[in-house]
Amino acid sequence: MADDYLVRIGKLIRDARQHRGWTQTQLADALGTSQSAVNRIERGNQNISLEMIARIGEALDSEIVSLGYSGPMHLRVVGGRRLSGSIDVKTSKNACVALLCASLLNKGRTVLRRVARIEEVYRLLEVLSSIGVRARWINDGKDLEIVPPAHLDMAAIDEEAARRTRSIIMFLGPLLHRMDRFTLPYAGGCDLGTRTIEPHMIALRRFGLEITATEGIYHAVVERSTGPDRPIVLTERGDTVTENALLAASRYDGTTVIRNASSNYMVQDLCFFLEALGVQVDGVGTTTLTVHGVPNIDVDVDYSPSEDPVEAMSLLAAAVVTESELTIRRVPIEFLEIELAVLEEMGLDHDRSTEYTADNGRTRLVDLTVRPSKLEAPIDKIHPMPFPGLNIDNVPFFAAIAAVAQGKTLIHDWVYDNRAIYLTDLNRLGARLQLLDPHRVLVEGPTRWRAAEMMCPPALRPAVVVLLAMMAAEGTSVLRNVYVINRGYEDLAERLNSIGAQIEIFRDI
Repeated sequence: MADDYLVRIGKLIRDARQHRGWTQTQLADALGTSQSAVNRIERGNQNISLEMIARIGEALDSEIVSLGYSGPMHLRVVGGRRLSGSIDVKTSKNACVALLCASLLNKGRTVLRRVARIEEVYRLLEVLSSIGVRARWINDGKDLEIVPPAHLDMAAIDEEAARRTRSIIMFLGPLLHRMDRFTLPYAGGCDLGTRTIEPHMIALRRFGLEITATEGIYHAVVERSTGPDRPIVLTERGDTVTENALLAASRYDGTTVIRNASSNYMVQDLCFFLEALGVQVDGVGTTTLTVHGVPNIDVDVDYSPSEDPVEAMSLLAAAVVTESELTIRRVPIEFLEIELAVLEEMGLDHDRSTEYTADNGRTRLVDLTVRPSKLEAPIDKIHPMPFPGLNIDNVPFFAAIAAVAQGKTLIHDWVYDNRAIYLTDLNRLGARLQLLDPHRVLVEGPTRWRAAEMMCPPALRPAVVVLLAMMAAEGTSVLRNVYVINRGYEDLAERLNSIGAQIEIFRDI
């Protein structure tokens, strides 16, 4: 019973720390203790006095015991409101997590500007801190500074945090250059069905990495004499697979050619970051990347990841389903052109500003103004394709958009085993979605949305789609346990409220 009580207190402290936006190291500094001690407290592995609880509460500006953040976060949505004004797109979630993994390549100081303050980033920071990396928020919490140790302590890895993010798989590429043997917990993340890591293994074996899996752990052994003697052909054009191959190639002493590579937004941002580290990457934006590796990387680097096209699509969908006029600023247009072309055919009324450059100096941005439109169902089905096709993560938003269009829309989400199933949760809110098989749904519109109370789907994008539909539904809806939304979006409820939504965050007491 006592141990369970310590675990519950540890979770309260961890949630309060994350709410403050601190790392374990920052809390340890405020308390005059070590990061490892904070890690033990948060995992419930250390006795803790009332005095220490009070000190932690004071440091975090949170009454840990009397109020705390003991239960899951829920959202109460008063729908039927029009959005207005303008909103900026935040930096890319998927780019930020890739760059955090890539920081392990560098022996020097890495500063990442305007990093997304999301649960996925927090999980990776907890993992990095647990193995000895010093990571702290600087410039009033806007930017992130990362300084690696001379030697990583993989035995101390925070397994709980690692298992809650699939991004941990991208540690493999950097780590194979730092140690001959290491272990990693199985990758987690969204519940999107079975997702094999074999494509990663096919690429990384060319650099001498061999992995065996036992009891939830990857056991890695690196053969230093092995290197790619011919082009690496990826068996799937996946984003994280490409990123892992890039990370492995970056410190390989030689030239690596990667074919069938993803050219998606997060891969391009990673390439730009690697170039800032001194690694030459040819073919950025194409499906053939040539990496001229640098065996020793020891530089102080300052990099600004670009904006998130999937968040931009989320905001665009919010305007469409609520029949609002909204300006979405800093939209990475190169990665939304297909989506906008489809929406134009459906009848979307919108304007774009002239293009300008993101802070990384490379990505093209526009400001996009969306107005209420009478939409018609598209003639062709909605389906994802590798970039430059319609983005895989943007497909779910078309379910909500199709629900307000006149006619029937077929959505074919062929990539994931069961994500399409979660889209049928929209039926609870008045939509008419028919599940044809685990990958296809038929959406019939227009929809008369109605309020409902429901659990949040366990997949990020379908969860946000449900939230957007609640914003369109007259009355008060409740979306319970929205952790998965916080994995990919920073302060989404507050930001939507700033443009006219009415969303209240609450927890069970």
